[in-house]
Order: sequence, then C-alpha cells, then structure tokens
Amino acid sequence: MTRIAAVHGTLAPHRYDQSEITDMVARRCLRDGADRRALDRLHRGAKVRGRHMTLPLGQYETLDGFGAANAVFVRTATDMGAKAVREALRLAGLSATDVDLLVFTSVTGIAAPSVDARLAGRLGLRPDVRRVPMFGLGCAGGAAGLARAHDYLLGRPDEVAVLLSVELCSLTFQRDDASLANLVATGLFGDGAAAVVACGSRRTGGAGGPTIVDTRSRLYPGTSRVLGWDVRDSGFRVVLDPEIPDVVRRHLADDVQGFLEDHGLKPKDVTAWVCHPGGPRILEAVGEALDLPEDALDVTWRHLAEVGNLSSASVLHVLRDTLADRRPPPGTPGVLLAMGPGLACELVLLRW
Repeated sequence: MTRIAAVHGTLAPHRYDQSEITDMVARRCLRDGADRRALDRLHRGAKVRGRHMTLPLGQYETLDGFGAANAVFVRTATDMGAKAVREALRLAGLSATDVDLLVFTSVTGIAAPSVDARLAGRLGLRPDVRRVPMFGLGCAGGAAGLARAHDYLLGRPDEVAVLLSVELCSLTFQRDDASLANLVATGLFGDGAAAVVACGSRRTGGAGGPTIVDTRSRLYPGTSRVLGWDVRDSGFRVVLDPEIPDVVRRHLADDVQGFLEDHGLKPKDVTAWVCHPGGPRILEAVGEALDLPEDALDVTWRHLAEVGNLSSASVLHVLRDTLADRRPPPGTPGVLLAMGPGLACELVLLRW
C-alpha cells in the first residue's frame, strides 16, 4: 500500500472578508442601480466567512482578458507550488532528489511548459523525474491525483511521488456577468495550493502516515453540462447547475457502499470522512446520502467557512486538518472523496 508521508497546504497572500468580496462583485457584475439583494443572499448562503486571493481585491476590477489572467496564474502557481512542495518534502524528511514522480493538477490556468516542468529546476528535482500534468478534473483533481500517484507506486513500490495542486480560482472572475452560476461561484471559491508526499510500500525512510488501500473513479452519464467551464475570450466562465446535489443523492451512497463492501467494510466503520467542500447544499446532500453522523463533516465545514472552496486543493487541506485535528484511531478506515466535472466522483480508501 502507498504511504502518505506528508501533506502541506498553503493559501494565497491577500485575505478578504466575504462582505468585501461581495461588494466588489456587485460593482463589477451588476448594472448600476440594480437590486443586489439576491447577490447578498447567495453570498451569505455560501457560509464562507472569508477567502484568500492572489491579487489585491481592486485589481480584479481591471484585470482584462484571458491572457492577462493566465499570465498571473503561471507566475503565481509556480511560486506557490514551489513553496508547497518544499515544505511537504521537509515534513516528510525527504529531499527533492528523492522524488521520482511529480503529479500536478489545476483547472484554473494553463501553461506549456506545464507548471510541474517549470518547478523541476527550481526545486532541484532530478532530470529524469516523471511528470503528470492534469487539467480538467476540477474539484475532483486532488482525490484523482492522489489515486493516480497510488497507481504509479503500486508498480514502483521503492519510489516517491509528489502530488501538487494549485488553484487560483479568483483569476477566473468574469466581469459584467450577472448569471446565477457566476454569482454563486464568486461567493464560494478561493485561492490555495497543497502538496502531498507519498511513498511506495517498499520505500524506507521519511515520516509515517496513513496508507492508501484502494481507489475508485465514477463518471455519471448525462451530466456533462452540470459542472465545468465554458472557455471564452474572457477566460473560464463557470458552468454550475443546481442539479449537483440531486446527482449526489442519486448516486453517491451506492458508489461508496459498493467500494467499502469490496473491502468488507460499511459506512459505519469509517472513522473519518475527508470530503471536498463543494458548497453547503452539496455537503448537506453528502451527509444525507451516506446517513452520516452530525459531526462527520465538521472538518470540511470548518474549512469551507474559513477559506471557501479551493477546488482540487481543498480536499487535500481537509486531509491535512483531519490528520492534525481529528486524529482518527490508528488502523481504522477513512474515506477521501471529491466530485468534479464529468460529472465525476473520486474515492480513496485510507487506513489511518
């Protein structure tokens, strides 16, 4: 089994209260004199107190076009990614030359050479490091990236893999867009990064941590327009359908129960649920679908309130906080789960 040796999360430098962000969105997305009560209600309903952003708040009002936003993404993602990976390796007791695989996931910007390639020299990775840049998985990217690193280490159990997620959601801000999806998204998403160091089963050294027992991926037919991007000259315009909680209620319980049954487990055996904070309605749907105890998603709810939804990086922040704060009993099972465009679900079975 793959061992998670360290998890480190970091946040963008500029933090703002939710009310400050709401005021900026009202100025840039609503017509002069328009009634903003619906916007205020949506942003309050996100249950987010504040978020971290890549740029000072006022600069989003003048950041013009996809090219300008993406240039900021490439520069900032490389800087934040380097810091996250360095700290994760330090916590794991490993060096950059120990890394055999670097997986990079993001859905908020693009680069060629990819961000992982730009990081290789800066971090001092070996020239023969294998790289897997992933785009398009959205909020599921953290869970999927962890699963793909596990797949690799099953075949190379003496090696070390690093997963890096950098999501700068604020750079996808669409000015002059008063659509419901955009107003919801502007109240929910923040900027952050996370890095995970994972070791194969025969790899010695490094810090101890939980193991990955198994993974599972699911795509739900007929849901391709439920979540994702419409790519326009102005950048990434969010596709966010109110149907997402209903998809969760229809499918998640069977998927999770079947996954656990393959290992002789039931949901009641799980001692910690590491769940992506998709938003209040989605979290409520997860709790209902899995019939979870009232406090099962406390770490996720707290993360949502403190920093919002960091797309693929969020579930890795929740994993870090679960290990630090919840401290599940050693040897017990845990489930890490996230959903993203497709509509897709990614499940990872952990043993603490």
